[in-house]
Amino acid sequence: MSASRVALVTGAARGVGAATVRSLVASGYRVVAFDACLGDGHGMQGVEYPLASVSDLDDLADLGDAIEAFVADVRDAEALRAAVSLAQDRWGRLDVVVAAAAVMVGGRCAWETPPGDLQTLWEVDVLGVWNAAVAAIPVMLSGPDPSGCRFVAIASTAGTRGMFGLSAYAAVKHAVIGLVRGLAADLVGTGVSAVAVSPGATRTAMLDATARLYGLADPSKLAEHQLTQRVHEPEEVAATIVHCCSVPGGLLNGSVVDVGGGIR
Repeated sequence: MSASRVALVTGAARGVGAATVRSLVASGYRVVAFDACLGDGHGMQGVEYPLASVSDLDDLADLGDAIEAFVADVRDAEALRAAVSLAQDRWGRLDVVVAAAAVMVGGRCAWETPPGDLQTLWEVDVLGVWNAAVAAIPVMLSGPDPSGCRFVAIASTAGTRGMFGLSAYAAVKHAVIGLVRGLAADLVGTGVSAVAVSPGATRTAMLDATARLYGLADPSKLAEHQLTQRVHEPEEVAATIVHCCSVPGGLLNGSVVDVGGGIR
């Protein structure tokens, strides 16, 4: 059993999720790195880019015994319960969950969006966060230090505004923020906190896919309306997430943290 703080990160194989795993380990955490690793053959309706693969998750192997890889899908509530149990069995506790697993679907106005596209987004981007919370929060509440426990969901700037051709994506990211706010209210007085982190244009496969939807050869064009006026690096977003995961980060309960200040 370890006294180190322990985290579960979904969507851990690449992008913001992988950067968060690395940042947490550098801060002394032990991490269960959870990802479906579906790759090119993901079979998700509307998702027109390859998802992370097992080889992406394997890239975290240099972190050694600070991580445990767990290949499973956030749509599987039982798998998330098993991942929580792994954290307990391996390190004796669970202090933090970062729900970073998500997909992006878009390119059509709302009335032309196939129902299956919306279903994909709902199941991964919203129910995936819900499943992580339901699996983890009871364990946090009954653990050795509830006052230090943190649930962080990755939302998006699309969670607070509409974006052309991304109505379904905006709808589910709004739902993620609503879920976090509901959790935060439920957690008042427990010491456990729930926070949403909303990245803007960040250098990921999802940003590249979004640029293609808008017919942009240069994804940095999507950052022109950010207050920072540049594409953010996953490591920069991860630094904010790690603060939200920290003991002092409990002051952010119920907050929506716009990385980069949002859009003007």
